[in-house]
Amino acid sequence: MKDIKKILSCAGSDSSGGAGIQADIKTISAMGHYAMTAITAMTAQNTTKVSLAQAVSPEMMKAQLDMVFTDIFPDAVKIGMLMNGENAAIIADRLDCYKAEKIVCDTVIMSTSGRQLLDDEGIEVFIKKLMPLAEVITPNIPEAQRLCGMKIHTPEDMEKAARSLSDSTKGGVLIKGGHLEGNALDILLYKGKFYYMESPRIQNPNTHGTGCTLSSAIACGLAEGKSVPEAVECAKKYITRVISAGLDIGMGNGPMWHFV
Repeated sequence: MKDIKKILSCAGSDSSGGAGIQADIKTISAMGHYAMTAITAMTAQNTTKVSLAQAVSPEMMKAQLDMVFTDIFPDAVKIGMLMNGENAAIIADRLDCYKAEKIVCDTVIMSTSGRQLLDDEGIEVFIKKLMPLAEVITPNIPEAQRLCGMKIHTPEDMEKAARSLSDSTKGGVLIKGGHLEGNALDILLYKGKFYYMESPRIQNPNTHGTGCTLSSAIACGLAEGKSVPEAVECAKKYITRVISAGLDIGMGNGPMWHFV
């Protein structure tokens, strides 16, 4: 049997199965590794909207993390939707307490349908306590704008935003450029060097869970011993394949096929 890595996802549950914990488990499993979870919130959602989101209790948040770390210590950790500042702080505290490594932070602030998924206190905690622990952060353009306080219209703006955010993290900053026109260009800033990862834009409206999937795939790569640029490049290729599979489920922004 291959060297199976243990990947912990701290994220919200998506009742439609396309994003969040469900997308993370599918991605980690598709890449041949073992998925564990610490659920931050329950959501009632489908491919058209999020109708309700409720955070788990602080006691449950802490207990989940303690149970995982004291038995099956993860080789990498992916952080997704946090919901509120209280649970974000608990996660940061537990990761620091257990000296977790290879942490990928997906900056889940807004849903695709426009619902805020992290409160203002949570954003501050994310910047001050989680970003410094991260090996990679993966904001899309709207999230990067919220985090660094600038508008992003061009690849040059993406570079400026990455430099700004790099002041708050020891690791890499991956700005995902899917919201810009043209080819899908992602820009990674790592140890002072820019890496440009461009691919043709796939004409598929069903992209629910792309951010969750990409960040989980990066975590798998880091657990395997890949460098940050290598892990990001492999994850980018994977997300291109799962979007290209052309799964068409639901009446809105549908999910992808992770087992392509």
